[in-house]
Amino acid sequence: MHQKVLINDLIFDVTNFHEEKVMKEGKELIKVSFDFKVKSEDYHEVTTLLYLNDFIIKVPGTELEFPATIYNYSTSITNLYKENEVGDFKLELIENV
Repeated sequence: MHQKVLINDLIFDVTNFHEEKVMKEGKELIKVSFDFKVKSEDYHEVTTLLYLNDFIIKVPGTELEFPATIYNYSTSITNLYKENEVGDFKLELIENV
C-alpha cells in the first residue's frame, strides 16, 4: 500500500510504512520505517535533504508529526546521476527529542 510521507515538506510516495514506539535512554520515542523509489532526476534533491539529518516528519491523514533524525538508511544504488535510473531507498527515522 502506498502512503505519503513529508520530510521537511518534501513529499515521498512510500511503501511498507511501519510506525512503532521504541525505548531509547529511558524515553519512549516514535520510529517510522518505509521504502521509496528515487529517480535520477530527483537524486540530488533527495540526498541533499537526507544529509541534513534534521527533519520534521508529517504523515497526511494522521496526527503523526514529529522531529526526527536518521536511525537507519540504505539504498540499492549509490550513483543515480545516470539518466533514467531508479534506486530503491529504505529509511528508518527516529524521533529527536
